[in-house]
Amino acid sequence: MRNRTRVAVATLTVAAAAVLGTANFEGFSGKTYRDPVGTPTIGFGETKGVVMGQTITREAATKLLGERVNEHARGMAQCIHVPISQDEFDAYADFTYNVGITAFCKSGLAKKLNAGDYVGACQELLKWVYAGGRVLPGLVTRRREEFAKCSG
Repeated sequence: MRNRTRVAVATLTVAAAAVLGTANFEGFSGKTYRDPVGTPTIGFGETKGVVMGQTITREAATKLLGERVNEHARGMAQCIHVPISQDEFDAYADFTYNVGITAFCKSGLAKKLNAGDYVGACQELLKWVYAGGRVLPGLVTRRREEFAKCSG
């Protein structure tokens, strides 16, 4: 059984296994491509400052992924005002890396979480399966795994 001890979010950091999970969901590309909504993307889903024509090594992309997941987690943590478990933190960090800090902070998920509705917050993950106006099977799979981690 997983540890469901909830602690102040400021005391948590993204587990290394969670970063590996994010890498698996994102997949690696050494060359820039356009994601399903047309955003230039490289490495393990990196979009910040990316322009078409760039390249990156797997090693550099791995380092960047770790930095960016933690950056997203810190931004996400600013919007969480209740204690959460490590598993919840990791699930929400992966989610936030995928959708962005602003989307997380303005989401119904964050509202439910901060109201103490832990079950409802985890269930909100399952709604975020659209990109470019259509359901993407990869997002369905990702959200189910985030939900499983979140809900224990």
